[in-house]
Parts: sequence; structure tokens; C-alpha cells
Amino acid sequence: MPSAVIVMLTRTVGGRKQILLQRRQNTGFADDLWDFSFSGHVEHGESMTEAAIREAEEEIGVKIESSDLIFVALVHKREKQIDLTYLNAYFVCDKFCGQPHICEADKCSQLAWFDIENLPDDLIYDRRKVIEECAKGNNFLQIGW
Repeated sequence: MPSAVIVMLTRTVGGRKQILLQRRQNTGFADDLWDFSFSGHVEHGESMTEAAIREAEEEIGVKIESSDLIFVALVHKREKQIDLTYLNAYFVCDKFCGQPHICEADKCSQLAWFDIENLPDDLIYDRRKVIEECAKGNNFLQIGW
């Protein structure tokens, strides 16, 4: 079963928690919607934290440490229309080195910080659901079943 890591890169500005989002394009999944700033498949022989570290550098050009990744949720997701099941591990990271920027312009059209309390309406449903459920203390979700 394929697995992916999805990371919420956060910061605090003026006492308000912000999250970095990217607008997807040309990926075949949720194009033109906002997504968390970086994510990706866990490759064979790679741990989830190793995948997150790799994806951070590949997608937004920042360096993160495994000790700064905080696990927040596991999502067992089924995409019925293509009969595909995923295990998605969600992490939060508020420490990073470097200035986030778009590294894969063919897959990302925009990168922006948003107050976590004022997210865009066109955020991918799963991502919004994880934020809502984590706020309630739920860290395991089943979506698409």
C-alpha cells in the first residue's frame, strides 16, 4: 500500500499561528487547490521522516530536521474513483532553515502564508479535515470508505 508524508510548515507572527500553503498545478491530483506546503510519496527503503526532509528541500528549498517533525495524524484514505488506498502521515514542523520558495514551478503555481484560523475555502478537503480533527484531539482518520 502506498504511503505519503504531508507536512504543515508553520510559524507564529504577531502571536498568530500561520501555515504555509502551495497551490497545486499539473499533478493530476487536486490541481488548482491549496495544499500544505510540501508532501510526497515515501520511497522504498525510506522512513517517513526521511521522506519529509527530502520533500522539504525538493519542493520549497528549506532544510528541516527529523527532531523538529511532530506527528499529528494518520489518514487511511481510499480514492474510490481510481480504486487506490493510501496511508498518509501528517506532521507539523515549525523550525526550518532557509527561505521557502517554489522549487517545482511545473507543479506549484503559488506559495503563501495563511492564518491557521482563516484558511482559504479552496483548501484540499483532506487537509482541512486533518486540521479540524487534530484540534479536537483526533489523530486517526478514515476518508473515502
